[in-house]
Formats: sequence, structure tokens, C-alpha cells
Amino acid sequence: MTKRVFEVERFFQALGDTTRLRLLNLMGEQEICVCYLVEILGQAQPKISRHLAYLRSAGIVEARREGKWMHYRIVMPPHVGATQILRQTLESIKDERAMQADRARLLKACCSPRKFAGIEGAPLPVKVGKICCEAKGR
Repeated sequence: MTKRVFEVERFFQALGDTTRLRLLNLMGEQEICVCYLVEILGQAQPKISRHLAYLRSAGIVEARREGKWMHYRIVMPPHVGATQILRQTLESIKDERAMQADRARLLKACCSPRKFAGIEGAPLPVKVGKICCEAKGR
């Protein structure tokens, strides 16, 4: 497999969409199943998948399949300046009310998955070797 050349224009275009910023906000420092992203954002799975594909092509996220589940996580671009911009963007959107509401819904979904039909049986988001809401259980 050949490595894609980093495209600065594509990178900025990827960050120029609210849905993609919301997806990055939800991923944060964890790997998350696409079903959670669909559930939290309340948008159709094909639409979310298109946005995730765009983020992948821009070199901002990676995907991993585990059985029937697709997991996504943020990766830092190979361009130093783009990495700094991505980190600053992720940090700055954390303070936005809509982004905080998305993260609160994700936390609720992780800790009470039975209340969310779209994520029934899905693996919990994983952050640096530990499961989200690990202390609270399912």
C-alpha cells in the first residue's frame, strides 16, 4: 500500500465542516465505534461514513475493523504545522456549547447503552487502554 501525500488544502477543507468538527470532538483522545457517532449526532449512517471517509482522506483519522464494528480515532497529520492547527482546533472546540452537549450525550450513551437502540451490543469507546465509563460499568 502506498502512502498518500499530505494535502494541506484537503486538510483545511476537512476542518471547514461542522459535522466533521463534531465527529472529531466526539473522537477526542479515544477510539470510537461509528455506531456511537451516528447515534449521538442523530444523522444517517451513510452521511456519517462519508464525513469519516473525508477525514480519512485528509489524513486526520484512521479506521479499524473489528468484526462488524468500525472504529475511528484521530491521528496527527505528518505535517508539523497541520498537527499544531489540529491540536489547537480540537482544544478550542471543546468550549463550544454544542460540542459539550455532544460529549455529554456520548457519556450518557457509554454509561447507559440500553437506552440507545443504535448502539446495542457495540463495544465501548476506548481511551489509552481503558474503557470509557469503566468505573460505572454498563
